[in-house]
Amino acid sequence: MSETLAQQWHTVFHFDDLWEGEMESVEVDGKSVLLINLDGEVLAYRNRCPHQDWPLNDGDLEDNKLTCAQHLWEFDVTTGKGINPSTCALLTYQCKVDGDGNISVCVG
Repeated sequence: MSETLAQQWHTVFHFDDLWEGEMESVEVDGKSVLLINLDGEVLAYRNRCPHQDWPLNDGDLEDNKLTCAQHLWEFDVTTGKGINPSTCALLTYQCKVDGDGNISVCVG
């Protein structure tokens, strides 16, 4: 991996601090990122609803459905695709957990 690509990954959180079924907002390189632990898999999305830029961490996560608190738009967090309406999608970021449990996100 080139040094440029390696610099795009940012360690942001520890896996043990993100319980299953929970979400957490973190700042990564000046961007608000929403981390979600879904059945032991960590997912990362831009922490803004594509509708009116409302912070998604203010919403509700139930099973694999994230509902924005502002206008109740719904998203499938397994894919980032919109449920209601189906014509929208969340911006997805690459995310990984290393052997020490550190969560890293690539926003570049």
